[in-house]
Amino acid sequence: MKTLYACLLFVLISATGFGQTAAINNFIVKESLLKNSKLAIIAADSLERPQETINGSYTFSISGFTQQLKFNDGVAILPMQLDKSAFVYIKHQNDSGTHSKLLYVYKKEGNLNPFTINSLWLVLIPLLLVFIAFAFRKLIIFVVIILLVFIYFNHSNGLNLSTFFETIFDSLKKVF
Repeated sequence: MKTLYACLLFVLISATGFGQTAAINNFIVKESLLKNSKLAIIAADSLERPQETINGSYTFSISGFTQQLKFNDGVAILPMQLDKSAFVYIKHQNDSGTHSKLLYVYKKEGNLNPFTINSLWLVLIPLLLVFIAFAFRKLIIFVVIILLVFIYFNHSNGLNLSTFFETIFDSLKKVF
């Protein structure tokens, strides 16, 4: 009888231990259901289906700040509120690699609308503008003004230079 209780206890401990050490290899970012200007991170599989078995604390880097997020049934709420539209870079690192997303969170009338941005666009847009400037010499001043507006827009919405390069390097690691 004691061995039966010991086996049952062992199975119970190992089952809860496996649930907390499950890896998060993909995640979805949405507005919190409470509509309190906070974002929710939902653990997902590769097909973007929520994984409700994820429970426990996981370390994420949110726009350069390290946060311990507590997942309950696959969902964690970011502790910070967004006052205005901004870029948010969310990164999670585990044994299988680094998983990151760059989002532009558009805030309008108290609602948050997160849009995932492919980091390669951050490289392609300036390269395309430089190519246009070299191809059409008369447009150099116009292209320089557009590049300055692009840099100002990124910086004023929370995408500083270090985060800019970090997103580019992470996306290049995924490609290669």
